Amino acid sequence: MSKSIIEILRSKNSPKEFSNVVKKLEKVEKTEKNITPIKTANGEPVYRFYNTYDDDLELNTNPISISVQPIESIIPFHYHDFVDIVAPLVGNCTAVVQDKEIEMQQGDLLFVGNQSVHTVKPIGTDDIVIDIALRNTAFSLNELNTLLHDNRQTSISGMLFSLLSDRNYGKGQYSFFKTNNNSKISRNVWEIIDEYYHPDKESDKIIRLEIMILFSRLIRESYKTVDVKWKMNDKKRANILSLLLYIESNYADITLEEMAQHFGYNANYLSSFLKKSTGMTFIKLVHLQRINAAAEYLNYTNAPIDKISFKVGYENPSYFYKIFKKVLGISPDLYRQKAHSNT
Repeated sequence: MSKSIIEILRSKNSPKEFSNVVKKLEKVEKTEKNITPIKTANGEPVYRFYNTYDDDLELNTNPISISVQPIESIIPFHYHDFVDIVAPLVGNCTAVVQDKEIEMQQGDLLFVGNQSVHTVKPIGTDDIVIDIALRNTAFSLNELNTLLHDNRQTSISGMLFSLLSDRNYGKGQYSFFKTNNNSKISRNVWEIIDEYYHPDKESDKIIRLEIMILFSRLIRESYKTVDVKWKMNDKKRANILSLLLYIESNYADITLEEMAQHFGYNANYLSSFLKKSTGMTFIKLVHLQRINAAAEYLNYTNAPIDKISFKVGYENPSYFYKIFKKVLGISPDLYRQKAHSNT
């Protein structure tokens, strides 16, 4: 546990009035559609967040982002389009997911799926609780697939794969890990936080690797306990995984007709199957993979944007700009600028 990190987190977790947060986010979003609440059956407001924000409530476009929970502050029920990991680093907290209260102690981890309504009750002045947001672009399917390459595959490996790769799976899903302050897992989490708040060369890569190690440690621990229920049609999972891996490998010049022929499907059937299984059309899946690849080039190379556009499959740079901003909410130029300012 780093004293300097503790000091940084405490400097960022001062109390916040949520009404002021909403006003700030309205300015960031330039629209109310993302933060206008709906109501629960009990009449409580539930907010939806499409984007991630840093501790200063500035838009954060990184695939992986971390924020610290403000102390003594009411956080209303909310849900979002990414996986959220709640982790009390110091003290404890009470999370509420799908109307179920979960008492969390220091070192515990709570994975909340996208579309899952949740909150964390106000924490004390001595407590430190962080949220790690994982967008679906945080890891490639090939990386996530390694979680399943084990004949002794546990329910946790399947759960982690599904939460991070399948947008339709997250609704109402969560998994609670009591780590009993496992020293290796705790050190793993602190390494992630330290790297995030002390960014340097290769920090993004290191954070991604550390999180994959965290997943592997949780999977290893699961061999000793039975604590997660996960059900999925194995045949369907294998089919959709093969299709998505094919898109990931051939995104630059892929066509629906060629892909259908490769798998021996009718093009209309393949299009319908992808939409039903992932909630996204074929072209949207391709756009998502192309933009994810483009973000990597912008982050790690100095290649001109028009050349990156062509390399990932867009002959028209203007169209590339349009799709990039639609997917990530920011222009390629600004994305590169923000990425390079963190190194």
